[in-house]
Amino acid sequence: MHLLGGNLMALLLARGTLAAARCWRGDQAVLRRSRVMKQVVPVSALRPLASSVAAYSLDLDPPADPATPRHDWTRSEIDAIFNQPFSELLHQASAVHRQAFDPQEVQRCTLLSIKTGGCTEDCKYCSQSVRYKTHVKPTPTLKLNEVLEAARRAKAVGSTRFCMGAAWREMGRKKKAFAEILEMVREVRKLDMEVCCTLGMLNEVQAMQLKEAGLTAYNHNLDTSPEFYPKVITTRSYEDRLQTIENVRNAGISVCCGGILGLGESENDRVGLLHTLATLPEHPESVPINALVSVDGTPLGAESAPEPVTALDMTRMIATARLVMPRTMIRLSAGRLDFTEAEQALMFFAGANSVFSGDQLLTTPNPSDDKDQALFDKLGLQGKPAFKEAVNVRHERLQAPAPGPIRITHVRRQ
Repeated sequence: MHLLGGNLMALLLARGTLAAARCWRGDQAVLRRSRVMKQVVPVSALRPLASSVAAYSLDLDPPADPATPRHDWTRSEIDAIFNQPFSELLHQASAVHRQAFDPQEVQRCTLLSIKTGGCTEDCKYCSQSVRYKTHVKPTPTLKLNEVLEAARRAKAVGSTRFCMGAAWREMGRKKKAFAEILEMVREVRKLDMEVCCTLGMLNEVQAMQLKEAGLTAYNHNLDTSPEFYPKVITTRSYEDRLQTIENVRNAGISVCCGGILGLGESENDRVGLLHTLATLPEHPESVPINALVSVDGTPLGAESAPEPVTALDMTRMIATARLVMPRTMIRLSAGRLDFTEAEQALMFFAGANSVFSGDQLLTTPNPSDDKDQALFDKLGLQGKPAFKEAVNVRHERLQAPAPGPIRITHVRRQ
């Protein structure tokens, strides 16, 4: 096999990614797509994959344009994207991801529980609910100096977003606690970090106060599809969650909103969650995708948990999210300890470009900062700076007289 067919394929597989190579002809690799056939295009030097072969890029016409994200997706359209052959889905998602983001940049975020346990909600997966007997015991709200110390540690190891979570159904009349949180936001913001909070439901006034304090983003997950949601949570409606998201967006705060795989939902429910997110008036700035971590004592504990989420499940969800929300940060969240480095590399290739780092994710074990740094080093990844938005990178096309297969026209040696 020629250099292109042998070495390049080996390099891609060694880096934990999948190429969409269908056949190799002579000195040229011909990649055939099942739907859209484009013209012969040149290889552009985006980044070297190895010392002997320069990176190549294919100019594609994918189902999403990062310059003009759609908000009118139908559920059937997203279903068709989600259920297409895996290699085709991965190929399309990677192309879109490279148009909107630097594929070597992955943001590291730190999530700190500033108020643990004692929540009155009945979320079937949650260790912090007072309704279940779990290992988590209620604790008081952390002091400002404790939060700032944790934020400084996070920044020192590469995190550029610091998230603070409190186990409350809503802020309600917690005026003293809310005033303390506003001060935390102001002080962490002085560290030149993005600041995120997840505090339960917010009203319009509270959202505006957080914005004035300097809050960058607010996390409020939808968890799953509207149809499956009542089987997981009954103490807060789907509409309640959407209203908080609207209050946050109207205040000018970035929305962080995602879900959890492994709750017992169907693939149709996963499509339903993505459809809800992708048809919001504005796409969430970030979408965290979690794999359920079963907690003993909850209704979804180890003995009664649904079938575990696989790496292919996660990758398919990430790739579809990337295609329907091309300028959104896709964040690998809970459950990463269940996936190998190669599996996580596949998820990055599919469009994930953020992780929660640090050995504790609220009450859930998580890869340590050192382990994540080692993974970044192996994959050639670098941290994404704070406040850096998506870009729109387009590759120059060569005009051809008639449709034909996508071809790599040459490989530039180093």
